[in-house]
Amino acid sequence: MLNVSDYRVSYGQSEVLHGLNFEIKPNEIVAILGRNGMGKTTLMKSLMGVIPSSKGSVKLNGEDVASLQSYQRVSKGFGFVPQGRMIFSTMTVKENIETGLTSTGKRSVPKDLYDLFPVLLEMRNRRGGNLSGGQQQQLAIARALASDPKLLLLDEPTEGIQPSIIRDMARTLKQIRDQRGLSILVSEQVLSFALDIADRILVIEKGEIVHEASGSDVDQAKIASYLAV
Repeated sequence: MLNVSDYRVSYGQSEVLHGLNFEIKPNEIVAILGRNGMGKTTLMKSLMGVIPSSKGSVKLNGEDVASLQSYQRVSKGFGFVPQGRMIFSTMTVKENIETGLTSTGKRSVPKDLYDLFPVLLEMRNRRGGNLSGGQQQQLAIARALASDPKLLLLDEPTEGIQPSIIRDMARTLKQIRDQRGLSILVSEQVLSFALDIADRILVIEKGEIVHEASGSDVDQAKIASYLAV
């Protein structure tokens, strides 16, 4: 589904992502783990086209999208849930989700989105800024799904969310993958959440992928050592 090859991103003369190589298979959930400042958010923003790459390729379903703008990547099948959620606080829940429909030609929110997030149906006429952190995260995910993505990128989705909501979010993300047949790339610091949802785990440190594990090969202690301050 996604193939990233020799991928480099720089801020001015300073290179912050150094020749990354990884792939995501169809219907696979991959978690990228790392401490703050290791390059997770830079990678996610760059894959979405918010930050330009300096070298390398990004292929979605075999098509290189590295030169495309963010809105063009959405039309090709990227969906993005940014760190901090970034919902439109003065718009209603319904209006927030409708902003994700622009690339699909649809005019009304699909029923299956409200089925995934029943609380959003209840609160569809409430302003986004009046929702709790967990509800805003659900709204941000619903908005991204409204564009019918093939690949969903989530940047630090558990940040500022209480543990009970994190468990619900893990179940929902797996349900989204199974029902909609998409692939998910999630950046995280919470190891328990990543272990709960991910088919495969990558660890990034100082702009390089330093560890990869899947299934029974996951060494929790080793991954935790990378995340320790």
